[in-house]
Amino acid sequence: MWIWQQPDWPGRQQKASPAFRYDHAVLTPKLRELHFLQGVLMGKMGVQDNQQAALDTMLANILTSSAIEGERLNHSVVRSSLARKLGIAELQSVATTAQSDGLAAMVTDAIGNWQQPLTLDRLLQWHAWLFPVDGSLMHRVTGGQLRGNEPMQVVSGRIDRPKVHFEAPPRQVLENELRCFIDWFNRSQEDANLDPLLRAGIAHFWFITIHPLEDGNGRLARLLTDLALAQAEHQSIRFYAMSVAILERRSSYYEILEQSQKGDTDITAWLLWFLDTLAVSLRQVQADIEQTLQKTRFWQRVDQTKLSKEQVKVLNRLLDGDFSEGISNSQYGKVAKVSPATASRHLAQLVEVGCLVKTTSGGRSTRYVILQ
Repeated sequence: MWIWQQPDWPGRQQKASPAFRYDHAVLTPKLRELHFLQGVLMGKMGVQDNQQAALDTMLANILTSSAIEGERLNHSVVRSSLARKLGIAELQSVATTAQSDGLAAMVTDAIGNWQQPLTLDRLLQWHAWLFPVDGSLMHRVTGGQLRGNEPMQVVSGRIDRPKVHFEAPPRQVLENELRCFIDWFNRSQEDANLDPLLRAGIAHFWFITIHPLEDGNGRLARLLTDLALAQAEHQSIRFYAMSVAILERRSSYYEILEQSQKGDTDITAWLLWFLDTLAVSLRQVQADIEQTLQKTRFWQRVDQTKLSKEQVKVLNRLLDGDFSEGISNSQYGKVAKVSPATASRHLAQLVEVGCLVKTTSGGRSTRYVILQ
């Protein structure tokens, strides 16, 4: 029995009040941790360039959400579409496509217009942007309309011995299922008894279980998560891309979805996975911001005018974490494109002025790290 066949499934109850159950005692400690991490992140956001951070976050979400489904997008093309949509001038802009422009329009509408209510028309517009008419897809998907009458199943294995991982509600109940979901999504934003992070997790699970579209259900479920998180924080600019963490945990993502869709309406396990993955996203962006702060503090104490452009280039690579164990003489020469003798001289100068310090290993194993 699939979860949507349970008697207390929201769509079967003909009302927009979800009957999902979850163990508050299990989830509360994780929620406390997440709200603390959100507070710390909000306090550090001042060091970021808001426009650039918005572009980077949206770009990461688009690229990784597609990668979760096995689709690889062109980084530069999608970036150019986003930059144009956000009004950000780029030094090297490249030609965009209908698909990249559609993806940019989709994500900027979801996150930028977070105050607007969710409607079926809005969902179908996102789908139309996801699958533009002139998109170059081998399997043509008609964007902007609900799936057809064929059973919607996720299947693997041999043709003669298929394994059904999931089956969505039948087409004849789809409009009612979506109406219940959309009504709940809009009403729940003001529900003081529902933690906004749990709301985001429920929205993700509920939409992907309904599976209302021929293709793109996972990407729109993750887009709805982005919208719910933007609503939770009451701002259009977010500094973390949850899809990045989901991609890193892709196998367990599908496993927990399948497990939760085969049981009753207790979705504690799914919500715990969702909150854990959100915590990974928040910790990663905080580490990135701390790296930015360290880089800023480093250049505040170092006079770049006394260094060569090659030395500045190598120092920035070290500050970006490219050489976690330090850089050797030969590596310096390759990065800076200088001779071994020049590399030795540059490294000695950087030690002398207090930019680098030698590690304890000697000889050919000698490496240099940033002096903090």
